[in-house]
Amino acid sequence: MTQPEQSKPVDFIRQIISEDLKSGKHSQPVTRFPPEPNGFLHIGHAKSICLNFGIAQENNSSCHLRFDDTNPSKEEEAYVASIQKDVRWLGFDWGKNLFFASDYFDQLFDFAVQLITLGKAYVCELSADEIRSYRGTLTEPGQDSPWRERPVAENLDLFQRMKAGEFADGSHVLRAKIDMASPNLNMRDPVIYRIMRAHHHRTGDRWCIYPMYDYTHCLSDAIEGITHSLCTLEFENHRPLYDWVLETLATPCHPQQIEFARLNLTYTVMSKRKLLQLVQEGHVSGWDDPRMLTVSGLRRRGYTPASIRNFCEVIGLGKKESWIDMTVLENAIREDLNESAPRVLGVLKPLKVIIDNYPGGQVEELIAQNHPQQPEQGSRTLPFSRELYIEQDDFMEDPPKKFFRLGPGREVRLRYGYYIKCESVLKDEHSGEIREIHCTYDPETRGGSSPDGRKVKGTIHWVSAAHSLTCQVRLYDRLFLTEHPDTDKERNFKEFLNPDSLTQLNQCKLEPSLADAKAEEAFQFERNGYFSVDPIDSRPGAPVFNRTVTLRDSWAKINK
Repeated sequence: MTQPEQSKPVDFIRQIISEDLKSGKHSQPVTRFPPEPNGFLHIGHAKSICLNFGIAQENNSSCHLRFDDTNPSKEEEAYVASIQKDVRWLGFDWGKNLFFASDYFDQLFDFAVQLITLGKAYVCELSADEIRSYRGTLTEPGQDSPWRERPVAENLDLFQRMKAGEFADGSHVLRAKIDMASPNLNMRDPVIYRIMRAHHHRTGDRWCIYPMYDYTHCLSDAIEGITHSLCTLEFENHRPLYDWVLETLATPCHPQQIEFARLNLTYTVMSKRKLLQLVQEGHVSGWDDPRMLTVSGLRRRGYTPASIRNFCEVIGLGKKESWIDMTVLENAIREDLNESAPRVLGVLKPLKVIIDNYPGGQVEELIAQNHPQQPEQGSRTLPFSRELYIEQDDFMEDPPKKFFRLGPGREVRLRYGYYIKCESVLKDEHSGEIREIHCTYDPETRGGSSPDGRKVKGTIHWVSAAHSLTCQVRLYDRLFLTEHPDTDKERNFKEFLNPDSLTQLNQCKLEPSLADAKAEEAFQFERNGYFSVDPIDSRPGAPVFNRTVTLRDSWAKINK
């Protein structure tokens, strides 16, 4: 679906594409999102997804979803399924354009034979460590392999024998023959095929040699007719190899590789390897743990596709690495949920209130708006009775002057209800802990206003004790205590894990309407934040709620 012209983002990549279309270089752009099926997608991948699929949407063209499945030792079909689910959830569809690098294994092999025939590739018997040693450094040229000048016929024979499985893993590789003195280390005869006896999730045991990423990626782009191959800055030094392969083989299609700065977000890590460590070592409950900034983790926490797309649009695209503060992501979901999430009452840390002058056994139905700025969302009724729950933090025995909530002799307004005044406090004999508060109410203040004109400064939320729903609520915080947990060379990133990143409350009291809340449904618990129904642990009539985000940036207040 084409977006309105005025809503299109403007950035240097879209400007390049626009100029290519105006000049007639391309009739329409064709992009691709090429994940490796060896893990779950994270917020950094979401930036690439929104870019590649967004360009296709804006131009009524296509974006391919192509899995780079060239390393079967780390790949699983489960990752393929999860990636497709995440892309769809973010609001994008590849239509008929679903591809796998393994679709091209035969063609890639034939291209490799062609390189050998051209004298541009050779079979090398150096070990991985020896290849690394021969490669040289940034200041010293590399050293030619002893097998660099093998005859074409011998290389063709050895490559066929590699394919036939005659050699052990790691004993032979196929290398491109480029320039061992190149200032770009990626051009110093890179390996383009290696022997690996591993069962492939799509091709089974048909192959025992697999192409390398740099070789596979450019040719897959060319085969599919990609016009603009968009990737992050770490691939900038790989672009000469990308172009060399396509130019040497004279492919009819030669896509343009364009690099952009990847997403660096504070208070998190983006490395798949480090995310895997967190999962495998039990620091989080899994890839979809709501503290993880994987797409599945964000979804479980309550982030919406629109909020992530808006976040990616707000941060834009750059050519230089920079850091995005976590508050930008948190504000994106706040803005989205502020517009859409219905308001409800929920008490996270309950304290019982007994209204002594309210008739025992009486239950009133009070009218509450589902969204104060959106009357079209309608209203609901809240049961009101003699015994209520309020938040523990909304009462203090010896409150300071600017504490505008409940205290001895103080009067507050109950949201949608009455004025109540604290008359006495009942404590546990042994611990001294407050067990319940006894209050009186003014029956003339129903709806929250007084006919005599007196004003109260505090309004607090509540639920009826007899009608409340007891639920588990999980309060999530940032997973790391420091902005850049993986940039300290002296300390392991796991040393910065936040021990309070998860607080589980098992006796929260919520209004009864939430009993029927559906998986991933989002609400604003008034004064407490935005919450969504956990899709994994919830049961019919017994929802579990995850706090998506607080109502305001609590970290900014702490840092001040």
